[in-house]
Amino acid sequence: MMLDKEKFEEVKKIFTAYLENKGLRKTSERYAILEEIYSRTGHFDVEELYAGMKEQGLQVSRATVYNTLDLLVEHGLVSKHQFGRNLAQYEKSYGYRQHDHVICTECHKVVEFCDPRIHGIQTMVGDLLNFHILHHSLNLYGVCGDCRAKAAARAASE
Repeated sequence: MMLDKEKFEEVKKIFTAYLENKGLRKTSERYAILEEIYSRTGHFDVEELYAGMKEQGLQVSRATVYNTLDLLVEHGLVSKHQFGRNLAQYEKSYGYRQHDHVICTECHKVVEFCDPRIHGIQTMVGDLLNFHILHHSLNLYGVCGDCRAKAAARAASE
């Protein structure tokens, strides 16, 4: 895990202003959660985040992790995804490029991709329908090559 200190300070300022605006307390636990999230790469769930903080000896309750994640999602500093399972996945989002996901329905592997044509479609649809598009979410579901190979191997041995 690697923290981009400059980006983190920027995110911390934005989060501080948001908390002040909402009249919420600026606690060390909330900032520790923010720092842990912005130190991570890829997707994570609440339990992974909570366990990672406990491993580092940080005293934070599960409820505080959930509540802080909700605040960060609400303010756009973290993205929340439902990749076809009952388990929400999160990822840091401030200052990171828009991307989309391909999800394996067998092993639940998530692969990120970026195609500039999607941005073009988003812009065109916004113009056509007179919408100011704020963001989008595109998830493609299928079976990955590893899972297809395992299924083929099982079928060949039967």
